[in-house]
Amino acid sequence: MTKPDCGDLSADAWDEMNDPRPAESDFDRVVDAALSRRGFLSGLVAFGSGASVMGGLPGRGRAQGSSRFAFTPIASATDHTVQVPQGYTWDILVRWGDPLFPDAPALDQATGGDAGSALRVFGEATDGMESFVVDGRQLIAVNHEFANRRVNLPDASGGIPRDAADVRKLQKLQGVTVMEIAADSGRWQVVQGSPFTRRITHLTPVAFSGPAAGHDLLMTRADQTGRAGWGTFNNCGAGKTPWGTYLTCEENFNGYFGATGPNADVPAIVREGYKRYGIGATGWGYDYHKWDARFDISTSPNEPHRCGWVVEVDPSDPGSTPVKHTGLGRFKHENAEVVLASDGRVVVYMGDDERGEFLYRFVSDRIYMPGQPTEGLLDEGTLFVATFSEDGTGHWLPLTPESTGMANLAEVLMFARMAGSAVGATTMDRPEWVAVNPHKPEAYCCLTNNKHRGRKANAGGDDMTVNGPNPRETNKYGQIVRWRPEGGDHAADGFEWDLYVMAGNPEVYDNNYGGSDNITSGNMFHSPDGMAFDSTGLVWIQTDGDDSNTGEFAGMGNNQMLVGDPDTGEIARFLTGPKGCEVTGLCWSADRRSMFVGIQHPDAPFPDGEGLLPRSSIIVVRRLDGDTIG
Repeated sequence: MTKPDCGDLSADAWDEMNDPRPAESDFDRVVDAALSRRGFLSGLVAFGSGASVMGGLPGRGRAQGSSRFAFTPIASATDHTVQVPQGYTWDILVRWGDPLFPDAPALDQATGGDAGSALRVFGEATDGMESFVVDGRQLIAVNHEFANRRVNLPDASGGIPRDAADVRKLQKLQGVTVMEIAADSGRWQVVQGSPFTRRITHLTPVAFSGPAAGHDLLMTRADQTGRAGWGTFNNCGAGKTPWGTYLTCEENFNGYFGATGPNADVPAIVREGYKRYGIGATGWGYDYHKWDARFDISTSPNEPHRCGWVVEVDPSDPGSTPVKHTGLGRFKHENAEVVLASDGRVVVYMGDDERGEFLYRFVSDRIYMPGQPTEGLLDEGTLFVATFSEDGTGHWLPLTPESTGMANLAEVLMFARMAGSAVGATTMDRPEWVAVNPHKPEAYCCLTNNKHRGRKANAGGDDMTVNGPNPRETNKYGQIVRWRPEGGDHAADGFEWDLYVMAGNPEVYDNNYGGSDNITSGNMFHSPDGMAFDSTGLVWIQTDGDDSNTGEFAGMGNNQMLVGDPDTGEIARFLTGPKGCEVTGLCWSADRRSMFVGIQHPDAPFPDGEGLLPRSSIIVVRRLDGDTIG
């Protein structure tokens, strides 16, 4: 949208002059109510930046004063490398195109590699990841969210696939990598050719389980059972089960589909589903539908229903078939945070990353028993959606045929967005990663941003005026909402909520767009996206937003990783990424002395230098004194 010519007035002043707000708008009322509930911030002094406030690096896990941060916060940056605090260091573990097997070639910088070698190398666009120890070996499972087509296909005009080989290459570079890593002289490296090494792509056989498996709308010409499929798509955040498996989450799958002819004659719920989930005729430039018939909705109208699920991968068994769990619902999954309820039932928190979509929770019917079979734990149960009230309370509403008026449970799960609308779920500002505090019963969700808040409805026509946890119109900065389940039980249907932080720019705004009290010029950020707790109970926050460093984002620099103390509200900047990147994905080595961080879609010259292709990478961050880091 073109900004108005405001003359000497700021855009805000121009808006106020031409469209004056009431003395107390819904915006003011909702923000004041939300912030007044942040009891942990009542009387809290605004935190400054630098060693005078946070302290230096005197000892393990604690800086000077009352801060629990063992580092001096760093300034924002606009450069093309990674910055970490004094006393820390980083190096690269693996980059897109690096060999996973001894016989794989090094990356061809001129062509970006070919379809034949794509399965033998580390994939593109690293994202959510988890670490595992199997038979004494350190493994990492990591997502490859998308393909940067202009980088991966440098010979193709605009990165548009020219033929089926280009499409196959893109399909193989995305999905999941499972790899073994080992420390050699203190430096981690990929163990090439490990028996655990595995690539899962858009072409890998998968199985469906749960209530929607076998449903007519999952049947295709290639699979008339509705129980077998191929590939996992646009894998974003991740999760880890108590029984040691990896959960990879399908997000913006709609961009892979298109049509070469008129849409097939489909039921009304399918047409409505196409609209709600963004399935269209042109796709996003992958052009799969022109070279692979299953992505052509004019001939394969059910194929999109086979995407948008949480997929379970067993990293200990490279021959196992990934399982798409329909019990967890179909939407644009960010991550899947798994926790056990008080009675041992499995609870999975999930965000649907689109403007105005919902926050979900799954609760299993059966309890988890270590060493006992786990089949059904992620399918036999109830999917819920969240509602937030302005009085600081909230409830989880069950999504069932009875509550939604939909035909059957399979359709409820397959079209979870429509089910959430039917029961009046609260529209959220792009709910992304959810993280659960390991030391107390509370959960957090990054609400990244929402430029449409207060301006238009979501894709389902649901109300997107300001509300309790989403209190700002045209929200470009985002916030983190926190909730505490009733009785400390994550399976309870009620909860209390508050805002842990409202991101913002206090250098530009002196109102609530400047952020909450724990945001200052020394730690300001926007667009919180990834999030994870460490073993000490500190929460690590990763960002993915505008890195122009101008206008409303002046002074914020590149995307970054911060650390927060849930008890005090203190937040400090720990890491800045290279220009152009998203900082995403976080896990630790078994001894907690190494932190693995994802650097996705950086601009050149990161990581290899001028004139070479930019490459998504996983970096390793360590303390120079060898102590633990989370």
